[in-house]
Amino acid sequence: MLRKLCTLAALSLAAPAAFAQTEMPFALDWKFEGPAAPYTVAIDEGFFEAQGLEVTIEEGAGSLAAIPKVATGAFPVGFADINSLMRFLDQNPGAPVTAVMMVYDKPPFAVVGRVSQGVSAPADLQGRVLGAPPPDGAWAQFPIFAAENELDVATITVEPVGFPTREPMLAQGEVDAVTGFSFSSTLNLIRLGVPEEDISVILMADHGVDLYGNAIIVNTDFAEANPEAVTGFLTAVAQGWQSAIDNPEAAITSLLERNPAADAGLEQRRLQLAIDANVMTDYVRENGMGGIDADRFAAAIEQTRTVYEFQNEPDAAVIFDASYLPEGDVLSLE
Repeated sequence: MLRKLCTLAALSLAAPAAFAQTEMPFALDWKFEGPAAPYTVAIDEGFFEAQGLEVTIEEGAGSLAAIPKVATGAFPVGFADINSLMRFLDQNPGAPVTAVMMVYDKPPFAVVGRVSQGVSAPADLQGRVLGAPPPDGAWAQFPIFAAENELDVATITVEPVGFPTREPMLAQGEVDAVTGFSFSSTLNLIRLGVPEEDISVILMADHGVDLYGNAIIVNTDFAEANPEAVTGFLTAVAQGWQSAIDNPEAAITSLLERNPAADAGLEQRRLQLAIDANVMTDYVRENGMGGIDADRFAAAIEQTRTVYEFQNEPDAAVIFDASYLPEGDVLSLE
């Protein structure tokens, strides 16, 4: 158990007036599903407003999609896969975008298959059809997963699929497995009527992939001009996650105001899966939310190097900048 957010009220009251009502549209990685609830609840409970921020949230189209939105300045902040950001910065040196707060300390990258179609372990993918959306963060890391598990990728038929058709194709048996986020694909299949005992979740982090997951990213030009606003944003994000951990049902109520067609029970379960498996890791319990371990991140860069040829030598300090994280107990989650 960690310390509570004992300084939040003081920080909120002390929010500088200099950046009052700073507009900060936020580019989400995906739709208004369970794991987005901490951000909507941060709006509804006034956490962003207390920091002098006017925050709106736009749905995304995959964990890679927010990167160019933030890099071009269309959005000052976003939520995206840090490994894809690493490659983006290699291909676009000097682009004004960096990660400033780790959220998925353990990434949800997964291969989700059907037991009835013979997929229960990594080796089972050989000789079968894998559905993979090209903009999918899990698909982006599949080469590392394949290499770590010595898969003969030539024997795997990769079917490019769209996000809306990914789980339906698996549910209908048109593909044997798909890449995706564990909490998203699993619950989408359950919603489609696939029995839970027929769903196999092969989490890449449990099979040799030593990477981080999604992080809050920021346009560096905006951050340099508005450092207090960025720190205030991250403070409110931490409060939103704490609120969602404390009362997930209320957080989902906030989410449903943006997505009334969603199933409340399903989305609350999706949120809880993300909290338990991806956010509240042993590292976060001990060190708090938002930061990264330098040695682990260096190892992640080296693992990426095994399947990706960097055009430039990667600089961890360019990819992740912890200087905007709030100080004190704000990032301690319980």
